[in-house]
Amino acid sequence: MNKTPNHTFPRVVIVGGGFGGIETAKALKNKEVEVILLDRNNHHTFQPLLYQVATGTLDAPSIAFPLRKMFRKQENLTFRIAEVKGIDTANKTLDTDIGPIAYDYLILATGATTNFFGNPKIARNAMPMKNVKEAVNIRSFILQNIEKSLLKTAEEREPYLNFVVVGGGPTGVELSGAIAEIRNHILTKDYPELKKEEMNVYLVEGLPKILANLSPQASEKAELYLNELGVKVVLNVQVTGYNGEIITFADGTRIHTKTVLWSAGVMGQFPNGIDADNIVRGNRIRVDEECRLIGMNDVFAIGDVAAMITDDLPRGHPGVAPAAQQQGRFLAKNILRMLNGQPTEKFKYFDKGSMATIGRNKAVVDIGKIRFQGFFAWWVWMFVHLMSLVGFRNRVVTFINWSINYLTFNAGIRLIIHKYSRPEPVEEPVNE
Repeated sequence: MNKTPNHTFPRVVIVGGGFGGIETAKALKNKEVEVILLDRNNHHTFQPLLYQVATGTLDAPSIAFPLRKMFRKQENLTFRIAEVKGIDTANKTLDTDIGPIAYDYLILATGATTNFFGNPKIARNAMPMKNVKEAVNIRSFILQNIEKSLLKTAEEREPYLNFVVVGGGPTGVELSGAIAEIRNHILTKDYPELKKEEMNVYLVEGLPKILANLSPQASEKAELYLNELGVKVVLNVQVTGYNGEIITFADGTRIHTKTVLWSAGVMGQFPNGIDADNIVRGNRIRVDEECRLIGMNDVFAIGDVAAMITDDLPRGHPGVAPAAQQQGRFLAKNILRMLNGQPTEKFKYFDKGSMATIGRNKAVVDIGKIRFQGFFAWWVWMFVHLMSLVGFRNRVVTFINWSINYLTFNAGIRLIIHKYSRPEPVEEPVNE
């Protein structure tokens, strides 16, 4: 798609090729608007399956899809790889690393990044999982530490074989369950020198229960499933620090570990130029019920970066793909209404339900007032996620990988392509 943008029609600039951004772009296909889609990567990532890349069940290309290929038949769309540094709302331009880009309507679909709650040591030493690169780093680091444990005595192995997942939401539950399955089914096959009892998987949550946003039945069943897998679930504790060797908690507990995987929180990310008064909890941008930034007519935000706070939703919508997708389609329709001089509408979120998988034949599903768990829930989870992947090839490859893994207990991509090492600590200036 090597075409030069023109400004014949009103220009809609979308920043972010995540779920919300691509749905907005698709909904504007064949409309009398010029769409420019910007992203720092050239692909869309199906984030709900990142944990399977991190644990070697899937390879990275299985959950990613090129944005240019996705939109190659959309004549009114231009894609550019760009880092957006700032927004000049007065002149309606974006400051990017490929030069200034003007807009008539701006949509921020920039998503969220990991929230370490202001603790720089944890940020440096713990491992987040918000993109493909981070998931591949986790896979490499897990395997590296298992390899290193082979060079140690039985007494020295503990930190290398203790894996701590912080955060009991769906990501943390799914990640800890997948690592436990490596322990139960893979460890002694690939590493006969080790015993599975030497490997420990911890799931740490600051609240009294895991999956706090799901029903009590789902939370209780998920904890039961994790216990059956051998995951040590630690509730009601706050992490106070992690130096790369020891993770510490507010109650004084300490765990010696080389690997802390952080899924305890997210925070919005967006370019400079947004009024600080519009930023609310979680570093999200407050928007009205039409996804418009407060006090602006032509700048919008959707998805994880947006906080549409109402009486019914005092904390905004959940940071899940369906919310971003629905907002993207809604906003595209509203922009077309504005261009045609028609009255705009208010966004109404349709909650399709929540689900999480905790390993083979184990999942929990909440759909409205319907709650079910176990084998059938696991199949529903697999079907929904398989059909949500972008691209026929990705669906086929993922289905084949899942099938082989289910039949053999020994599938996966356990390759260390690039060795991961933690960032070097930054020297702090000395005050004389």
